[in-house]
Amino acid sequence: MQIVIVGDGKVGSTLAEQLSREGHAITMIDRSGVPLQKTVEDLDILSVQGNGASYSTQIEAGVDEADLLIAVTASDELNLLCCLIAKKIGAKHTIARVRNPEYDGELSLISEELGLSLSVNPEQICATEIARILRTPTAIKTDTFAGGKVELLKFQLPPDSPLVGKALMELPSVTRSKVLVCAVERGDAIHIPSGSFRLAAGDRISFVASLRNAQLFFRQLRLNTGRVRSALLIGGGRIAFYLARQLIDAGLDVKIIESDYGRCEFLSEHLPKATVLHGDGTSEAFLLESGVEHFDAVAALTGIDEENVLIGMYIRKTFPKIKVITKVNRSSFQVIIDAMDLGSIFNPLQSASNLICRYVRSMQNTVGSKVETLYKLVDGKVEALEFNVADNSEVCGIPLQQLPLRDHLLIGCINRAGRIIIPSGQDTIEPGDSVVVVTTATGLDDIRNILSHRGPAHE
Repeated sequence: MQIVIVGDGKVGSTLAEQLSREGHAITMIDRSGVPLQKTVEDLDILSVQGNGASYSTQIEAGVDEADLLIAVTASDELNLLCCLIAKKIGAKHTIARVRNPEYDGELSLISEELGLSLSVNPEQICATEIARILRTPTAIKTDTFAGGKVELLKFQLPPDSPLVGKALMELPSVTRSKVLVCAVERGDAIHIPSGSFRLAAGDRISFVASLRNAQLFFRQLRLNTGRVRSALLIGGGRIAFYLARQLIDAGLDVKIIESDYGRCEFLSEHLPKATVLHGDGTSEAFLLESGVEHFDAVAALTGIDEENVLIGMYIRKTFPKIKVITKVNRSSFQVIIDAMDLGSIFNPLQSASNLICRYVRSMQNTVGSKVETLYKLVDGKVEALEFNVADNSEVCGIPLQQLPLRDHLLIGCINRAGRIIIPSGQDTIEPGDSVVVVTTATGLDDIRNILSHRGPAHE
């Protein structure tokens, strides 16, 4: 597909990397030649220096023949204008990043009037993901499928767990809950495990289960399933604003620490049920004075990654029972960050990129079994996808044990008219099902791609 991205910032460069890796032809537009040169050299893509909202710049970038224009500059208004012009000159689809909370109520109207295919708010998406993880504090990360009926959860196996040393086929003898372990991270290695795979202490395990079975699984392993009732948010930016609003609506007590006094006034005005403190959240004395030890969860959400990492490490070491959320924007040094004890790590750029990549894959497939949900796991090395199965799909009606599946791929669950099936080898995929697939093969855009003789995919 021909894709034009306007704005070579963090989101733009992340998108360019992911979409070019999946085989799309990318052209990047930015006013500044400095980031453009680096991105072009790193990714081997085309670039145009200029104003992305300019007709002549868009024509030079080939927007009139593009399948998709994605506008992700720092300005919401400029992004919307870029999309408006792109639609006028012939772009088939447009996506705009819109982050200002003041536009929340008008987004559906704006999208309809401008012909937007999708509007993306990375901070709001990330806040929703954080709010979800606070419902299951034992998990490091939680993703949802089947309209929220199915969860993909990750947790770290403690040394005293009854699962240590057990093969996956032995799990039913340890826990009565219906779960399917679909990925295991052990050191630098990633396993899409078979039934004979044996678990070890320290493994980071991702499993698929219904909401009820996920809770039952953690309870039977004697892991903490207590509810989070209070949260301290350090940093009062957009993510903190969206997160606080969701947590307050869910009945949690919320306190926000922010160093900018003007921002404190804004938060106090728009979040009257939250307690807002003006101070330095990186100061140990101020954190103790704020009563940090009395909170069930602490989220480090400042605009500086290094500060968030230090806060996360401090809370984990000093108050080990508190659920810790750490926001990290940069994807560089991911191996080092993953090795740190920072609790649950969230990257808003990755959240937005997942959503856009899912939309792009659905665009590619107009007649088959479309991608409904897409999550990139383990620094993008594993993908979890949900497909809606079309009537004519060749995977239907055949027991899973007889399907010639790709290597390193698992069928995580089947949603059949609201009934969640954790599949065995005798189960089949049927028309109308939604199917969750976990795999190290990236780029799948149709349920048929799970078969070993079908493409496309990138191992």
